[in-house]
Amino acid sequence: MSFLGRILGLERRDTITSSDPALAEFLGQRTNGTGFVDPGRASGTAVAHACFSVISQNLAAMPLNLYQRGEGNGRTQATSLPLYGVLHHQMNDQMTAFEGREFLIVSLLTAGNAYARIETNGRGQVVALHPIHPANMTVEKLESGRLRYTSTTQRGQRSVHIQEEILHLRYRIGPDGVMGLSPIQLARETFALALCQQEQAIKQAGRSFRTEGALVFPNPLSGDKKESALEKLRDRIEGQVETSGLLVLDGGVDYKPLSLSSKDAEFLESRKLTNMDIARIFNVPPTVVGITDNATYSNVDGESRALVVRCLAPMAKRIEQAMNAALLTTEGRKRLFIEHDLAGLMRGDMKARYEAYRVGREWGWLSPDEIRAWENLPKIEGGDEYLSPLNMTPLGARDAGTGGDDG
Repeated sequence: MSFLGRILGLERRDTITSSDPALAEFLGQRTNGTGFVDPGRASGTAVAHACFSVISQNLAAMPLNLYQRGEGNGRTQATSLPLYGVLHHQMNDQMTAFEGREFLIVSLLTAGNAYARIETNGRGQVVALHPIHPANMTVEKLESGRLRYTSTTQRGQRSVHIQEEILHLRYRIGPDGVMGLSPIQLARETFALALCQQEQAIKQAGRSFRTEGALVFPNPLSGDKKESALEKLRDRIEGQVETSGLLVLDGGVDYKPLSLSSKDAEFLESRKLTNMDIARIFNVPPTVVGITDNATYSNVDGESRALVVRCLAPMAKRIEQAMNAALLTTEGRKRLFIEHDLAGLMRGDMKARYEAYRVGREWGWLSPDEIRAWENLPKIEGGDEYLSPLNMTPLGARDAGTGGDDG
């Protein structure tokens, strides 16, 4: 609006609301005394880093296949399409599929949003995905309801993309229905506490865990004597790292500590509880991220499976549905779909796997070739045959086979 327009009262300003916690912090808005928590610092805590590594690396390591629908519930891998290679082998010229998927999942867990530019060929087929850092992307909702994305490179170059050109993964849909919410900001009080505890531990370690205290003299001291006593004490305690020597205080001097030790403040127990809270935020079992205080052989094995069921499977479904919507056309989704193969994470040890294979083979729903494929073994002659247990044969067919002769 021009200067003349402001004088004539023609200017109209709208109040813009935003759920972005970084913008709220910039404008001075705080919640419960913590405000915005830097995702970089928060993800640097040991437990948070372990959660990100467990989720991102396990999902990125699992096969993400492009399937073609068959008759009934049949499916075959669509290996001939370029999108299969993008998801399974090479995401782009600079990133493998593992690296690209890991980048997207970590962005999703830290910022709540993950973006990748979709590159297509002349036939409209996806030939590459180019991940974009969430900090370099802005999203606008147009009056038509469609989304417009603007990416900025490190050199300041801006590129505008329409909705069909961007893969957008969201952790949890926010109130605006467009942007995802960061789990770090949703639980910012927990992360703020963890960062405060970490800073306190660093300060204590830097001071060799020495407590603060006071020298109590029975009689008043002049300024010179007081400074001399403090100087000698500092030289003895703070002047060297090793403080195991003896300290002699004469003349009725008493030393009284002012600060609590880590043991008195239950500092270590408090940090353990905070670490448990961070693991709960991401639905990661404690033993998976190295919290083994109450670990046993049985619960470690159970929590490994709980990781797949309660954490990895929902995240995998979130990613699959977003990719199916963005990387496949409406017609393409009728015959193609993208899905993770999480079976490898649920197979257990060798004894448990072989017992499951035996049950499936004897009861007729697994063939030798299917079992050998799961164990990375080649097919064998006659390996596609299925067994039919006699006690599962229909009653009429069994009577016909015996001829119905009772005598």
